[in-house]
Amino acid sequence: MTDTKKTAQLSLNGETYELPIFSPTTGPDVLDIRKLYGQAGVFTYDPGFTSTASCDSTITYIDGGKGELLHRGYPIDQLASKSHHLEVCYLLLYGELPTAAQLEDFETRVTRHTMVHEQMHNFFRGFRRDAHPMATLVGVVGAMSAFYHDSTDINDPWQREVAAIRLIAKLPTIAAMAYKYSIGQPFVYPRNDLDYAANFLHMCFSVPAEEYHVDPILARAMDRIFILHADHEQNASTSTVRLASSSGANPFACIAAGIACLWGPAHGGANQACLEMLKEIGSVDRIPEFIERAKDKNDPFRLMGFGHRVYKNTDPRAKVLKQSADEVLELLGVEDNPLLQVAKELERTALNDEYFIEKKLFPNVDFYSGIILEAMGFPTSMFTPIFALSRTVGWISQWKEMIADPQNKIGRPRQLYLGETARDYIDIESR
Repeated sequence: MTDTKKTAQLSLNGETYELPIFSPTTGPDVLDIRKLYGQAGVFTYDPGFTSTASCDSTITYIDGGKGELLHRGYPIDQLASKSHHLEVCYLLLYGELPTAAQLEDFETRVTRHTMVHEQMHNFFRGFRRDAHPMATLVGVVGAMSAFYHDSTDINDPWQREVAAIRLIAKLPTIAAMAYKYSIGQPFVYPRNDLDYAANFLHMCFSVPAEEYHVDPILARAMDRIFILHADHEQNASTSTVRLASSSGANPFACIAAGIACLWGPAHGGANQACLEMLKEIGSVDRIPEFIERAKDKNDPFRLMGFGHRVYKNTDPRAKVLKQSADEVLELLGVEDNPLLQVAKELERTALNDEYFIEKKLFPNVDFYSGIILEAMGFPTSMFTPIFALSRTVGWISQWKEMIADPQNKIGRPRQLYLGETARDYIDIESR
């Protein structure tokens, strides 16, 4: 954060107050209101904190107008097409792309931590057999602090490092176990000879009775999904992780809080909502009907997976993932899957419809990730857990940055109170 010595003036009740202005390396200037309450006795009002910078950060930057997403300054399309997930993890955690030796060391450390404590298997069995994988994920990740006592001291830099590696390494294993448990199949142990994405697919889809081969096209598509969801600045779940960590909570509890927030349909459930919309449409011949409904302001139906709250022109992640979606569908085919047939035709129709072009209702990353995961054979209940394991490195990077920030203090939002003023208690006989 750079202080340009610029200030703004606020006139209130005949008094004038100077508000410092900070200029970021990129993006809009920021008014510093930290002393406003102490000086003027007023709060600011910003529901959803959509106009408030809650922290300064050097990790991720989004320019919605340009359709730009940068991790440590690197464009997401370059990372997704030229890098792989664990290299992006290193970049987010440590600030720079690794050398070959640094990457090999990092990959080894992650790979050697993919197994979970054997007693955690018993913990899974405490859930109902039909438990939603996200419910299982929230509970098991939160319980990691009961199994890994040697990495819960947030004041110890080495313990923070160990916790970071453990979470990145074990989330795919835990998510795969949650999936296997939900379908009644035995847990599959991780394999150190497979890369991060291939290992996850192997744990999800292999069974002890036969050999399972991970297709490299599917592994690459999964790796891209991991990269494209790795971090997205100060969104709801990331802010939740930061708020939880501001109290000094252990890292496993903070990440569990982020997972719980991500579960909301307005956040991590968007690709699941997209597939549910495709099921509602049902067949290709019904697409024109739903296109017209989407254009009708009086119809509650909305096209899920199109447009984006932040990106106003195009979602830079979607352009990369479309390529993987095309590759996966070519490999697996769509002939026997009505949902994928609807998805492909809906994409073609929307991209060529003047209404959607004018409104900038482009297919977003949720649309393409939902298509890929459906084609791979994942049920919609697994879409958000996969999002969670992808976002884990972003949450950890933000958590580590916050812990190391000397300005770190416990989060305490204020309120505009509109309730009753002070009144006396009335005995029950007189009410």
